[in-house]
Amino acid sequence: MSIACLALSSGVHAEDGYDLWLRYARADAARAEAISRHATAIVAPGDSATLKAATGELQRAVAGMTGVKPALAAAPPAGALWLATPTTTPTLPVHTQALGNEGYAIRSTRVNGQPVTLIAANSDIGLLHGACHWLRLAQTGANLDSLDIMSAPKIGLRLLNHWDNLNGTVERGYAGQSIWDWWRLPDYKGPRYTDYARANASIGINGTVLNNVNAKADSLTAPYIAKAAALADVFRPYGIKVYLSVKWTAPMELDGLKTADPLDPQVAAWWKAKADEIYRAIPDFGGFLVKANSEGQPGPQDYKRTHADGANMLASAVKPHGGIVMWRAFVYAHDNPDDRAKQAYSDFKPLDGQFADNVLVQVKNGAIDFQPREPFHPLFGAMPKTPLMMEFQITKEYLGQSTHLTYLGPLFQEVLEADTYAKGKGSTVAKVIDGSLDGHRLTGIAGVANIGADRDWSGSIFNQADWYAFGRMAWDTGLSADAVAREWAAMTFSPDPRLVDPVVAMMMGSREAAVDYMTPLGLAHVMATGHHYGPGPWVSELARPEWNPVYYHKADARGIGFDRTKTGSDAISQYAPEIARRWAKPVTTPERDLLWFHHLPWDYRLKSGETLWDGMVHHYDRGVAYVADMQRRWDSLRPLVDAERFEQTQAFLRIQRREAQWWRDASIAYFESVNGLPLPAGAAAPAHDLDWYKALSFPYAPGHD
Repeated sequence: MSIACLALSSGVHAEDGYDLWLRYARADAARAEAISRHATAIVAPGDSATLKAATGELQRAVAGMTGVKPALAAAPPAGALWLATPTTTPTLPVHTQALGNEGYAIRSTRVNGQPVTLIAANSDIGLLHGACHWLRLAQTGANLDSLDIMSAPKIGLRLLNHWDNLNGTVERGYAGQSIWDWWRLPDYKGPRYTDYARANASIGINGTVLNNVNAKADSLTAPYIAKAAALADVFRPYGIKVYLSVKWTAPMELDGLKTADPLDPQVAAWWKAKADEIYRAIPDFGGFLVKANSEGQPGPQDYKRTHADGANMLASAVKPHGGIVMWRAFVYAHDNPDDRAKQAYSDFKPLDGQFADNVLVQVKNGAIDFQPREPFHPLFGAMPKTPLMMEFQITKEYLGQSTHLTYLGPLFQEVLEADTYAKGKGSTVAKVIDGSLDGHRLTGIAGVANIGADRDWSGSIFNQADWYAFGRMAWDTGLSADAVAREWAAMTFSPDPRLVDPVVAMMMGSREAAVDYMTPLGLAHVMATGHHYGPGPWVSELARPEWNPVYYHKADARGIGFDRTKTGSDAISQYAPEIARRWAKPVTTPERDLLWFHHLPWDYRLKSGETLWDGMVHHYDRGVAYVADMQRRWDSLRPLVDAERFEQTQAFLRIQRREAQWWRDASIAYFESVNGLPLPAGAAAPAHDLDWYKALSFPYAPGHD
């Protein structure tokens, strides 16, 4: 059943999370009256599919919140919502030049002496985004009387990357099978696809990469192009373009070419013909995403060509159609590097300025791999001649997967606000990716989707907040994680401050708690290998050094941490001099990144005065304690939350509490076996010995092939 059907059904429906933040639940009397007063009718000249989507969303939402569905009108009566563009209304009482194609203005104004709410934009897509913003205000209890809002996206391309496979599985997916039913497409396009588009449009996402970056060549065959075209038809009215991940050796696998050398004319001709074929089926196709020469994937380096050679060949194929290429900088294909964190910079920095003008280099937020905390990637600020696109992971591969409540808004904010010092103080990562630092017009940000076929879409109710936060902060990189959490909580549960305040308090500290019980003080990649579920700091037997957790923490009897200063890998030199100087010394390195950059003795004194070992143990304990506090907070909210969503969250918090303790005990047991030190006074010993934790096995953990 679609969200539309649920919202308009006469009976009470289960709160299973399917409605996301678009519940449009019945408002209390005062708020319902205020909404009704500002939505007596809807005026929207035109009949495009996008405009129908906007007016339909407004009608559905107002009916859900007030019980009365506003009618469509030809002229605005008092209290109307008036949707207009300069084309339909040349005498708009608002200037729209600065709004671009997707932005909008919302203004309380008067028409023929009557009060109305004007939603103005340069396009119907902008009107849809404006309608969604007004509904956000209505749902969260904002004052609708005197509105004067102008909003335009700071980043041009705001994409979800689905790591969905053609067999229905999802790599690093923890919410069930893929929502793409490739077997039944293109003939059957179920209502879930429309609901997916509605949800994404409501938070400003304008593109989706349908398939895994570890791509199959079959995705480029005619039957699968037709399936992608069917999805594109559903998404188009909502301003969402489709993109495809491509496998570098597709010309060889599909048509028997002898090579995939990007400088071979036959290879270039094959890709041009393939692009032409795709654009005939999908005229507004967005372009290609490429993972090459990484984790065993083929790429141009197999032919002694550069990443720029490969990207530019594909860019030439899609450019006549207005397409782009997103070339991932996640590479560590060389044997036994001295520091995996250095590889992307080493490969891509020398190529700055060599990429075609329709290529974006897509860079993960950190140099390793979506860890609970990483310093920002050194490529940000280091390639001023190349548009860099951010890649965040919304699915929580390393952050408790589906059952840990670890709100990612603070992680997104932390990275976006990080100062690269590339052009002096204030050269933030956000300014790099929005193009303002170096004058780039092609800009983008991607989030690895956490969406699956589960009824609640994301594997848990609170995981929906990460999808929501990504979209909102991609549109406006200046939004705070706290403000976004408040919106989400009010829309997902209730605008009642008795609920919103404690829920937001839980959310805002939850990621830091996970860092504490998983990777305190700059530790990284200590998860069990393969499935990345649970702790495995003892793993050391894998073939390549950088696949082993011991490679990242380097703990021994003398100390712990990865030396990335001049006495070690010198990865620190990849950052701007101001940062490199600051992080070169432990005392001026933020303690949250201490062991990322320094190998320190166990008795090193932290700013608190306690030893490094005692501080680590206290961080582990603090993380576990925070989860226990979240349990208490949530239990107190039972009267304010429907039973189904309350009980799911309560059960998942029990899992998180148990697993946080497991993380704490297993990690301490291992590091204690290495350093031989006693626990600080008052700290409890692990529940089991180290061998017990090592013996745990999870061969069927989800999200891992």
